[in-house]
Amino acid sequence: MSVAVGICAAVEQVRWGAWDQTVAMVPRSYATAVQRAGALAVVLPPDDDAAEAPDALLDRIDALILAGGADVDPHSYGARPHEETGDTWPERDRFELAMTHRALERDIPLLGICRGMQMLNVACGGTLVQHLPDSLGQSDHRHTPGTFGDHEVSLEPGSLAAQAAGADRLAVKSHHHQGAGEIGEDLVATGWAEPDRVVEAIELVQKRFALGVLWHPEEDVRDGVVGALVDAARQGAGRG
Repeated sequence: MSVAVGICAAVEQVRWGAWDQTVAMVPRSYATAVQRAGALAVVLPPDDDAAEAPDALLDRIDALILAGGADVDPHSYGARPHEETGDTWPERDRFELAMTHRALERDIPLLGICRGMQMLNVACGGTLVQHLPDSLGQSDHRHTPGTFGDHEVSLEPGSLAAQAAGADRLAVKSHHHQGAGEIGEDLVATGWAEPDRVVEAIELVQKRFALGVLWHPEEDVRDGVVGALVDAARQGAGRG
């Protein structure tokens, strides 16, 4: 039985050829990682009706990925925008917050990647650091626009993050300028960047699979995190 993994789409202004349009999009690497793990990839564009009644979509998938993309609107966690905070898409935030809340209530396996980890933290009542270079004094996590940086993360032994990644320490690919501030209710930080100790993984230990990682596992075929999500979905398929 093939399980279906919903991937929340980004909203972006995109140009190709003579066209300049607002699109709902997912980098192909997300879908490829899900397909490589043996699941169906389903792209979920923001939907205000579904934000009001998330079960309409959640009934059709076995796991949920909150993908990367634009900064989360600071108003969603009670903050004023920093001058380095980029364009936001409130309709995406509304949709993903609703989907996250309901997926957690139903114990549907959930993986947040980069922005998605930040969204998971906000959904649980946490806050974000809007521009990490202010506190770190460097931009190593997003040093070159359009490219992924390489660094190491250390993971709490025995944590879901370590089990999913298959190691307590690994090299990862990242591209972000924001991170978790105050950790949300019931979330536990279980991964940290080396050497600056930025929180790189958070999880809800009382759920079957609720994990956020700040790095991009879909960009590395050796990274087991997406496969672990699919395994959790497969084990729980039909439980709803």
